[in-house]
Amino acid sequence: MAISAADSNPAIVWFRRNLRLSDNPALGAAIEHAGENLICLYIFETDDTLRPLGGASKWWLDKSLRTLKTDIEALGGRLILRKGKANETLAKVVQESGANAIFWNRRYDEAGRTIDAAVKSELKAQGLTCESFNGSVLTEPWTQKTGSGGYYKVYSPYWRSVQKAYQPEPVAAAPSKLLSNTLASDDLESWALHPRSPDWSTGFDADWTPGEHGAAARLNAFLSGPVSNYGNDRNRPDLETSTSGLSPHLAFGEVSPAQIWRATKLRVETGQIDAKGAQKFLSEVAWRDFAYVLLFHNPQLASENFKPDFDGMPWEGNADQLKAWQQGRTGYPIVDAGMRELWHTGWMHNRVRMITASFLTKHLMIHWRDGEDWFWNTLVDADPASNSASWQWVAGSGADAAPYFRIFNPITQGEKFDVSGDYVRKWCPELKRLPRKFLYQPWKAGPLILREAGVELGANYPHPIVDHSEARTRALAAYETLKERRDAA
Repeated sequence: MAISAADSNPAIVWFRRNLRLSDNPALGAAIEHAGENLICLYIFETDDTLRPLGGASKWWLDKSLRTLKTDIEALGGRLILRKGKANETLAKVVQESGANAIFWNRRYDEAGRTIDAAVKSELKAQGLTCESFNGSVLTEPWTQKTGSGGYYKVYSPYWRSVQKAYQPEPVAAAPSKLLSNTLASDDLESWALHPRSPDWSTGFDADWTPGEHGAAARLNAFLSGPVSNYGNDRNRPDLETSTSGLSPHLAFGEVSPAQIWRATKLRVETGQIDAKGAQKFLSEVAWRDFAYVLLFHNPQLASENFKPDFDGMPWEGNADQLKAWQQGRTGYPIVDAGMRELWHTGWMHNRVRMITASFLTKHLMIHWRDGEDWFWNTLVDADPASNSASWQWVAGSGADAAPYFRIFNPITQGEKFDVSGDYVRKWCPELKRLPRKFLYQPWKAGPLILREAGVELGANYPHPIVDHSEARTRALAAYETLKERRDAA
């Protein structure tokens, strides 16, 4: 039976990337332990072994914490904000509050796991109850085993395993009331998470509503219709409802994969949505889990090639071309549209992520780490597992990777997936009057067509920074060199 007496020892709920009150396993366990007497704590960790958040992620965190704070206060409690190293901060909060237990949801990056293990050991040695839970993935990264007992390195059999074995845990209890406390808390403004001088996030507000309520609204909107066509539409960046847009909410744990799974399955069972589209959607949720499997078993996934053979790849480091790619000034409209969408909204459609990543690593021969780092800093959904696993997938160096010799043609990719042309016209407005025949290769248009469309190549829109055919030949030659080095080793 849950405890509710105000004079009981409080329990600490350590919020990390699980910024929600509903179906939060750590929070549910804390309620069972201490009832309403909870210390809701978020630590902005400063341990130098942790990868610092990128700018766009800080923007999202700022808004998500504000929402969580409001939700907790509506129940009578307080969200305590502290900045520092986890072990030192938790020790202080325990001393100040008299808490006798601490609960959190697990993380799976090596630095985070190391910190958590040390914290758990120290607190247990002091006699505190200390428990952690799965609140971030469908299944823990060590649970799905291959026939030989190893972890899955290919997605398709992994997905089959998940479908066969996965059953969501019972919904964790959510608080209906919380007790207040007088603990000191940082002012969120002092963390300076929102960008200033300049504020480059001005386009973010129109697209995003960070927080648990925004996540629930987006999930409901997607499951109310668009999911049924997901299998056909998910590669269409010109369609606003082609994807769920849940990735940043998942990244910050404002909704969990288990919640998505339950809600989707329920609508299928009640005949509200198409089962095929729903299954494809859930397979993409499970792809995120697969990325965590890879990260857990390969802690250096963000910095080292999953396939060591790629250590010999003759990458080139053209700083001017990297900058042109970052700014959406490559001269290839589908690439430029994606990079501009990223800068203005903190997000990019997944199909275009693949196209832009392929262009960087194969057309420009720039190391995938440079692209991964840029995405880490500019994506609101930057995720320690998905970001690195996806970049390595495109580059060809990862698990279950697209072969290196699979080189996305940025012209035909635009023609095939930006069916209406609306995507390029929105993000590259200088090209909006071009006929669709030339929209993805404006250099093929004659002088009269360019003039009538108001396009001046080299002035208001750049010439291509590389020739597609020549770049493809160079990339294939680099791959052959890599194979020769490997075979000679």
